[in-house]
Amino acid sequence: MAKKIAGYIKLQIPAGKANPSPPVGPALGQRGLNIMQFVKEFNAATQQMEPGTPTPVVITAYTDRTFSFVTKTPPNTYFLLKAAKLEKGSTAPGKSAPVGRVTKSQLVEIAKTKMQHMNANDVDAAVRMLAGSARSMGLTVVEG
Repeated sequence: MAKKIAGYIKLQIPAGKANPSPPVGPALGQRGLNIMQFVKEFNAATQQMEPGTPTPVVITAYTDRTFSFVTKTPPNTYFLLKAAKLEKGSTAPGKSAPVGRVTKSQLVEIAKTKMQHMNANDVDAAVRMLAGSARSMGLTVVEG
């Protein structure tokens, strides 16, 4: 018999750096889940990733106060900023001068990494989605 699901909790936590402080503690505490158990399991699951990488996680809380979780790939913006070697995107994209640039080949690499969690049928569609995200962050997409 399958466990009864009490709900889902979606969080974005830096890889390998989960701790019981907010947002993790309160989100799990209100469902009555074991916070330290999640922190240990999450940090173990993300230890092979670059420390501090923002990692989306979906936690499934069950009525018997147990849980399971699935980690996803980091957000597109994280990869785009990393490819452009920037700390943050433009504050006024489209109005001010572009703050950086990414190449088509970099977008293809990001698309291949993110493909499993993107809403795209093929790599070309994923690249177009990433190019749109890049433009909205004030990045210029160049050939190469």
